Amino acid sequence: MVKVCGITRREDAEAAVAAGASAIGFIFYPKSPRYVTPEKAAQLGRGLEVWKVGVFVDESPASVEAVMRAAHLDVAQIYGGELPNVPRIWRAIRVGPTSRSANEHVEAILLDGPANGITFDWKQAHGLSGKLILAGGLNASNVAEAIRVAQPWGVDASSGLESAPGIKDHEKVRQFVKAALQAA
Repeated sequence: MVKVCGITRREDAEAAVAAGASAIGFIFYPKSPRYVTPEKAAQLGRGLEVWKVGVFVDESPASVEAVMRAAHLDVAQIYGGELPNVPRIWRAIRVGPTSRSANEHVEAILLDGPANGITFDWKQAHGLSGKLILAGGLNASNVAEAIRVAQPWGVDASSGLESAPGIKDHEKVRQFVKAALQAA
């Protein structure tokens, strides 16, 4: 599974799909430069044959559920807070000294770097049970090594694929997806 996250423009969503990504992500955290409204996410994802993932930070379950419906999303990726009542949930955990356990009933665990755009030691992921998604600082030059070391179910990139915050570089997207698919 290859996800291109932080989609803010239709041409970027189409580039991710054309490159072979299996999922695109929309950020519903207002402090992010990649923030989109539920209405905008619905427009950006309309008609595209990939999973549409909503990224939520400390949102209430009711708010997540409402955005999921309004934006026509397939998966909720949750940073902090309680889990919503939706069919598909990816729990996101920042890897670091205070990482908390991920024993909740979720479809997958997304392991993210300690800060946006920063990698972590991928060996920490190797051998963990369940579906794992690696994120945090991934790009075309390091994704193959991340996959080799951690053997995840999926990978997720955002800032490493941009020319500016919220603006995807289509060549970086193509290179990342190609490298991830070849390494899988």
